[in-house]
Amino acid sequence: MDRFVTSADADPTPIIALYHQSICVKQVLHTMTKYVFVTGGVVSSLGKGIASASLAAILESRGLKVTLIKLDPYLNVDPGTMSPFQHGEVFVTDDGAETDLDLGHYERFIGTRMKRTNNFTTGQIYKSVLEKERRGDYLGKTVQVIPHVTNEIQEFIKRGAADVDVAIVEIGGTVGDIESLPFLEAVRQMALRAGPNNAAFVHLTYVPWIAAAGELKTKPTQHTVQKMREIGIQPDVLLCRADRKIPDDECDKISLFTNVQLAGVISMWDVDTIYKVPRMLHEQRLDELICMKLQLLTKSADLRRWDRLVHEVAHPQSEVTIAMCGKYTDLSDSYKSLNEALRHAGIHNHARVKIEYVDSETLTEDNVTQLAKFDAILVPGGFGKRGVEGKILTAQYAREHKIPYLGICLGMQVATIEVARHLAGLEGANSTEFDPDTKHPVIALIDEWQDRDGTIQKRTANSDLGGTMRLGAQSSDVAPSTLAHQIYGKVVTERHRHRYEANEHYLDRLREAGLVISAITQREKLTEIVELPQTVHPWFVGVQFHPEFKSTPWDGHPLFTSYVKAALDHQRAAQAEKVAA
Repeated sequence: MDRFVTSADADPTPIIALYHQSICVKQVLHTMTKYVFVTGGVVSSLGKGIASASLAAILESRGLKVTLIKLDPYLNVDPGTMSPFQHGEVFVTDDGAETDLDLGHYERFIGTRMKRTNNFTTGQIYKSVLEKERRGDYLGKTVQVIPHVTNEIQEFIKRGAADVDVAIVEIGGTVGDIESLPFLEAVRQMALRAGPNNAAFVHLTYVPWIAAAGELKTKPTQHTVQKMREIGIQPDVLLCRADRKIPDDECDKISLFTNVQLAGVISMWDVDTIYKVPRMLHEQRLDELICMKLQLLTKSADLRRWDRLVHEVAHPQSEVTIAMCGKYTDLSDSYKSLNEALRHAGIHNHARVKIEYVDSETLTEDNVTQLAKFDAILVPGGFGKRGVEGKILTAQYAREHKIPYLGICLGMQVATIEVARHLAGLEGANSTEFDPDTKHPVIALIDEWQDRDGTIQKRTANSDLGGTMRLGAQSSDVAPSTLAHQIYGKVVTERHRHRYEANEHYLDRLREAGLVISAITQREKLTEIVELPQTVHPWFVGVQFHPEFKSTPWDGHPLFTSYVKAALDHQRAAQAEKVAA
C-alpha cells in the first residue's frame, strides 16, 4: 500500500546534510519495495542475523514497514531434519514452516511476524526449478543456473517482500563459498534491474585483533570486499565486527582500500547484550545511510524503548539459576529461542536469569541430587532415545522435591512418563519413539490431526521425516481452575513441532494418579498442557508446544514469566527456611 512519510530534521554530519538538501526535505510517495541485501565475509557466525534484525528495528522505529528474508545456501529443503549440532535450533512460524534460527531474531526485534516465504534454501529453489522443468514450463529450453535458477531466487525474494517499504535480505554463508554464488548473482541482477536508489548492499566483515602484533588487521576485510567486487557487487556499507571499537585511522584505511565511503565503514564491536546493537548502529548513522541510498524520507528514529530494555537488563533486582536438562548442551544455539524467552521472563520479573546446562545423558540416581541447588528446572524439546532416562529422572526429582518444573515438548512427555511409572503404577511405561514394544505406550505417534487451515493430516511410522510433523500455530481450550488457566486464560494458541503425543487411552489412568490435563484439543483429544495441582506442587507444568517461539523482549511470554516468578518464590522460600533453621 502507498505510504506518505515526512523526513527528519537534517543532521549536521556533512554527507547526511547534503542528502537532506538534495531532496529538499519534502513528502515522497513510497510506491515500491526497496531492498537491503546483507552479506557476510571472512568467517561465518559473525552475527548477520543480529545485524539485519537491528537495522530492521531502527527502520521500523522510523515509521517504515519492514520485513526480513533469510536465504540459506544448503541443499536441504529446510532445516527440519538437520541436527541441532549442525544448524542450531529450528524456528517454527505460525504457518508451520521449519526455518533458520535467524527468523527468531527477526520476530524478537520487529513487529512483523515471519512466514514460510521469509526463509528459503537452495534445496527449495532447485526443487521448484526441477518441478517446472518436468511440467514443461520452460518450453524445451536448456535449464541453467543463469537465468533459470537466479530468476527463481528473485521470484522467491519478491514473494517474501510483498507489501512492505523495505525488505532486508540476509544471504547465508560466506562470500567466496561456491554454495552461495547463485544467490549473490541473483541479488546482483535484482539490484541492477531495480535501479540505483532501490537497492543497497551491506557487507558484514571481520577485523581480527592479533595479540602478538598488538593491532587490528584490516587485510581480511580488504580481501572479502575484493571478492564481492569480482562478483560485481560494490558494498554501500561495511559492518566491521571486532572485539573492540575500530579506531578512526583503521576505518580510513578500510574505506580507502574497499572503495566504501568513510561514513559507510561502521564499527560493530562485542557487547554484553544483543539489545545494545540497534543503538550502536544508529549512533553511527547506519539507518541514515540506508535511507539516503534508498531515497526514503522518514521521521527520526526513536530507540527509547531499546534504551529502557538495555537499562532493565543491566540493573536486575535479583538473580535466579535455572537448570536446563537436555542433550544438545554443547551448543547454546540449539536452544536459542528458549534462552531468550527465559531472559525476557527475567526482565519482566526484574531478575537476571542464569542458565546452567546439565547433560541429561550424565544424570543417574547417584548424582541427580546435583539439581537441588537450582531455583527451577527445565527440560526442553528433543528427538531420539539418547538422554531420555536422565530427563525422566529429572522430572521425578523436580516433582518429589517441589522444585518449579517446566517441560517443553519432549519435556512434557517425559513428565507424563514419570507420572505413569511412579504414580499410576504403569511399570515400564514409555514412548513408542524410544521403545516401540513398550507394554504401556503412554506417549505414541500421532497418526491424524487437523491443521490450522482445517486440513486433515495423516502420518504413519513409515512417513518421510521432513515436513511431516504437527507444525505451526494451533489452538485449544484451557480447563478452568487450573494453573494453565491463570497463565493463558480460556484459550491457548501456540506453535507446535512434534510427531508424538500423549496417548488418549491412558489419560483417565493418569488423571486418577493426580496428573491434571489442563488443555486438550477437542477433535483429536491431543494433550496440550499437563500440570500437578498447586496443592501438591507449587509449579509443575508440561506443554506439548513450543512457547519460546512467541516470546519477545517487549511482551515476554506469560508462561515463562510465571515460571521465573515461581523460581523466585522457590528461592525466597529456601532462603527463609535456612534462616529459620
